[in-house]
Amino acid sequence: MKNSESLNEFRKLNSSQISEKIDQLRKDLFDLRFKQATRQLNETHQFKIIKKQVAQLLTLSKSKSTSQKTAD
Repeated sequence: MKNSESLNEFRKLNSSQISEKIDQLRKDLFDLRFKQATRQLNETHQFKIIKKQVAQLLTLSKSKSTSQKTAD
């Protein structure tokens, strides 16, 4: 399953890599919205995939930050 593979890859990233990946995915999402507005987008399913990946990364980021706070 592709989603579980990407989640496992996301777990291997450190917090700075996670934030960079979130920024990149948000830029991709912006580009998709722009393409949709100009009627150039054919693959509308990409919205769902990217939004899900952003949510997964934000969840991992939050869990890593809370685990670091409890370790201190």
